[in-house]
Amino acid sequence: MNRLQLKIPPPVYLLAFAGMMWLVARVVPVVDLIASPWNRLGLGLIAVAVLIDFWSLGLFFRAHTTFNPIHPERTQTLVTGGTYRYTRNPMYVGMLIILTGWCIYLGSLGAFALLPVFVWILTHQQIVPEEQVLAQKFGQAYSDYQRRVPRWLW
Repeated sequence: MNRLQLKIPPPVYLLAFAGMMWLVARVVPVVDLIASPWNRLGLGLIAVAVLIDFWSLGLFFRAHTTFNPIHPERTQTLVTGGTYRYTRNPMYVGMLIILTGWCIYLGSLGAFALLPVFVWILTHQQIVPEEQVLAQKFGQAYSDYQRRVPRWLW
């Protein structure tokens, strides 16, 4: 594990990328893809993503386990129902959808270019280390879950 894995809370990545996207859209406006008022559809997408995130978070509360992504070793229960039937990381998918909605709202092609970078960084800095901890903690049950359910949606 490198020094930054499991050290930066995922919402910090979300806010940092949202800021970088805004900066790219303002400073280097490559192509304006989505003009007003259509860009406001991005706000609707953000709202849907926030609902997904809160629903997913609620599943952790219902299972009486930690949702703290910095300390996956404190997990008591493997949550596999609800949104976790479709992706092993619905809250991170929600963050990706939030950033996609933000890109739509900004309307600039340049902002969209940062989405794959967000996925790559979150996968390597957060998800892979989390999965290593969960595999150690839950063994075969987690391996079976990994085979059944994709990491993101693909």
